[in-house]
Amino acid sequence: MINEFKAFIAKGNVLDLAVGIIIGAAFTAIVTSLVDDLVNPLLGLVIGGIDFSSISFGLGDAQFMIGNFINAVIKFLIIAWVVFLLVKAVNRMMPKKVEQPAPPPGPTETQLLQEILLELKKK
Repeated sequence: MINEFKAFIAKGNVLDLAVGIIIGAAFTAIVTSLVDDLVNPLLGLVIGGIDFSSISFGLGDAQFMIGNFINAVIKFLIIAWVVFLLVKAVNRMMPKKVEQPAPPPGPTETQLLQEILLELKKK
């Protein structure tokens, strides 16, 4: 069982996934800082510093913090937009893949059957 686990971990896909998760966590910190420290202050200037976090309503003992949810949605949309722009910029910098011409098509089933028939007739 340990050998199977070692083989599983040694596969390239698992290691690639682990590296991706680590890089993703670091990238999340960068994007969050970008949004919190640069984009949100600019957005605050544009919308007049509106803070939705105070919007809430109560129902019995439960307090529904709608404003916090609105802030989370806005933050998500900003982060998604920034990530979209970054991915788009990185894709532009990557070299374009040159498509190789398709290989010539092989013989059709009919052609193969005709060849087989000719060989059988020769015998």
